[in-house]
Amino acid sequence: MIHNPTGKERLALAFLLGMLGILGPLNIDMYLPSFPGIASDLEASASLVQLSLTTCLIGLAVGQIVVGPISDAQGRRKPLIISLLLFALSSLLCALAPNITILVAARFLQGFTASAGVVLSRAVVRDVFSGRELTKFFALLMVINATAPMIAPMAGGAILLLPFSNWQSIFYTLSLLGLLIVLTVTMKLPETLPPENRIPSSVGSSVRTIGSLFKDRSFIGYALTIGFVHGGSFAYVSGTPFVYQEIYGVSPQVFSILFGINGLAIISGSFIIGRLGGIIHERTLLKTAVIIAVTATSVLLTMTIVKGPLASIVIPIFIYMTSMGMVLTSTFTLAMEKQGHRAGSASAVLGMLPLLFGSFVSPLVGIDETTAVPMGAILFSTSFIGLVLFFTLTKQPDQLTQQEAK
Repeated sequence: MIHNPTGKERLALAFLLGMLGILGPLNIDMYLPSFPGIASDLEASASLVQLSLTTCLIGLAVGQIVVGPISDAQGRRKPLIISLLLFALSSLLCALAPNITILVAARFLQGFTASAGVVLSRAVVRDVFSGRELTKFFALLMVINATAPMIAPMAGGAILLLPFSNWQSIFYTLSLLGLLIVLTVTMKLPETLPPENRIPSSVGSSVRTIGSLFKDRSFIGYALTIGFVHGGSFAYVSGTPFVYQEIYGVSPQVFSILFGINGLAIISGSFIIGRLGGIIHERTLLKTAVIIAVTATSVLLTMTIVKGPLASIVIPIFIYMTSMGMVLTSTFTLAMEKQGHRAGSASAVLGMLPLLFGSFVSPLVGIDETTAVPMGAILFSTSFIGLVLFFTLTKQPDQLTQQEAK
């Protein structure tokens, strides 16, 4: 199905896949301004509220590893439509949750069903693009997707300002959005994986496909790099609602703005890769991005230890998130270029690992609610591990050429 579409067809596909890709970020970020309100209304601790983020991340991770292989066997369209309908229902369940236990469980279901939009939008990209056009289009898609972390918390904060509004209103909004995306996909998205390119469907074949990916040293090197670097960023997602609002005393609306501007950082990083990808090798750009992430988070950790002013926290995080945009775009291109018919499974692994790591680190931020040090320590540690894995597992372009020649 690869035909590298251009013009209006390219823009229409970018918009449609962008709608699918933002489900994950919206699901994660939109309710962040309501964390203190949820804690108060449901009489739950900060760690328990953060656990609702953890279960959502686990759902997103598990869902991708289930939906990805299914789509390699059944095509992209049918699993996507079914998952989106279930997302709308699970969002409604979140809104109706009477206590934190039900909310935590419902958030898992919401994450599981939203995962289809994330993993299948990437698989469709690999279905229809290749080579340099794959890098350029995915960079464009990342720019679109990066608007979600920027808009989501501000939208959530705006919803909370409406008369008679509360945290439940955010989940009602997500449910309606899910229904809207279902209708759009049903009318506008054709099947992109022809039957002749599909992998036979069985649990065994899915396990073998995933296993073959984990045996691919270069692929798993890039997957683990993004797993730790991006996974660590969920400590920032989970920690800043309390750090900014409880420690530094900002309002939910100011928090939404401070959080949202990091969407510009991700856009900037993706734009850099899109512009330089054909001039500088993506691996070189990825190496630069990971080094920037480690540097920025080391400054952040120092500032949390010395209890620096709010600006000393916000600025390193902005730089860190710029590197994140570079990491997300370049890693996808490097890891997916040679995956072909197993693109759904490969996309699932790339999406699963950051979420699994993120689900682990998110509750750790709430261990001590009086300081931002846990958040800074986690961001630095995960970035540093990602840097080490990048240098030890991935190969230079000349090494790959020599290996293929043999």
